[in-house]
Amino acid sequence: MKITRLAVTALRMVLVVAFLLLLLFQVMSIPGQFAHMAQENPDRANLQWPLTIFFILEVACVQVVIVGTWKLLTLVKHDRIFSNGALVWVDAIVWAIAAGWTMLAALSAVVVLNADDPGLPLLLFLILVAGAALGLVVVVLRALLRQAADLRADMEAVI
Repeated sequence: MKITRLAVTALRMVLVVAFLLLLLFQVMSIPGQFAHMAQENPDRANLQWPLTIFFILEVACVQVVIVGTWKLLTLVKHDRIFSNGALVWVDAIVWAIAAGWTMLAALSAVVVLNADDPGLPLLLFLILVAGAALGLVVVVLRALLRQAADLRADMEAVI
């Protein structure tokens, strides 16, 4: 149990740092990057706001996953992970991954239709495949969590 407590504490520290860095990206780096792009390349200035909004929303999806993971860690700490309350947070993670994947798929379609070089479309396709795999793994883990929660409820009813 001590190793679990240590792992939960370490993961929480990593999640806090990741969340704060993503917040910094949302507020400063992403808007600044695309404002700079618009200044340096005026023929693409019309992409500044759509790309800024797109990346801010993508980062928000990752932040939802971080918050959901934090909440699940709280349930682990209190030994309530095998409950229906955990499924709510896993569902939030699944929906955040699905939303991020869908937005990236839409952007990828636009990029593929306008690409001169196959490098970026292939990279985007690789990221889409990895995102789909991640989403499907979380869906499978959700099903396992549901089964474990049902088994625990059955065991508590017997005892």
